[in-house]
Amino acid sequence: MRIAILAYDGCMGAEVLGLSDVLLVANRIHAHRAPDEPPPFSVSIVGAREGSVRLAGGARLSVQAAGAYDLLVVPAFDFSADAPMEQTLRRLQAEKALIAEAARHRALASICTGSLLLADAGVLDGRRATTSWAFAEQMAARYPKVEIVREAMLVRDGDIVTSGAFTAFGDLALQLIRDRAGASLARAVGRFSLIDGGRDSQAPYLDRRLAGKRHESFSRAVAEWFEPRLAARYNLGELARAFNLSSRTLLRRFNAETGRTPLEMLQDLRVERARRLLEATNLSVAQVAEQIGYLDVATFSRLFARKTQLTPAAFRRKFQPNDAKLF
Repeated sequence: MRIAILAYDGCMGAEVLGLSDVLLVANRIHAHRAPDEPPPFSVSIVGAREGSVRLAGGARLSVQAAGAYDLLVVPAFDFSADAPMEQTLRRLQAEKALIAEAARHRALASICTGSLLLADAGVLDGRRATTSWAFAEQMAARYPKVEIVREAMLVRDGDIVTSGAFTAFGDLALQLIRDRAGASLARAVGRFSLIDGGRDSQAPYLDRRLAGKRHESFSRAVAEWFEPRLAARYNLGELARAFNLSSRTLLRRFNAETGRTPLEMLQDLRVERARRLLEATNLSVAQVAEQIGYLDVATFSRLFARKTQLTPAAFRRKFQPNDAKLF
């Protein structure tokens, strides 16, 4: 399989080189297993034009013009206050043209916010896609014709595969290996590279404090009203009165901005608070549940597992810091 990885000014270098290297490991292990067979992957790093690009961290990388390939992979771009998303997407016209051309004849894949480049090129309209959890809401608002599967690690829609956040290049690589060369080689590469091939959701890693800021002032105001009242019983009438609105108007206005209900937002905020308590304190699960308004531990645990794909106890084991020091 001929894979071209698109590198461009400001792209995340680890995604470009990481994907390339994991596929190289696949070729090496395959050669060890079947020395008389050709390697399953041929990888090239291409640009919209031949020359060099400056990666997000400042290093330069030589790229070649795109030749023959079966799959074009688009990595993420850097994000910062100095490089707003709108500005970044506007300057990558040549890359978007290459993506649009590839969509007519070849398969496409993206890593992290690379999916926003695909969407801006128009190739995701009417399709399902994912992106980094931190940018899912922004992507949904910016590209209403794209169905965003917010917490998925990988989404395949026809001949386009989109993948989740920064290190999802490993998940994408294992899926490509699985598709091209079989599950046995994918498992071997995962073990050799210490890549967990079982991740199917970004939900356990979500941290709303790091998510992109919303621009919709009303929904943000509702969230701020909820924050000091997370343990209080949900009361739609009280919420509506706080904003001098009828319940029906509040629901309609909130849904127009977010596509959700205030109760769903409240549940997300409660789970986010529970995550922080499980990470940073030794409170029991029952005590954490009580802190966010749940007296029934089973009800809280079901909500937590639905939102994070982990039970509270499993989440604590996975994310509570280890006090052991390396040095």
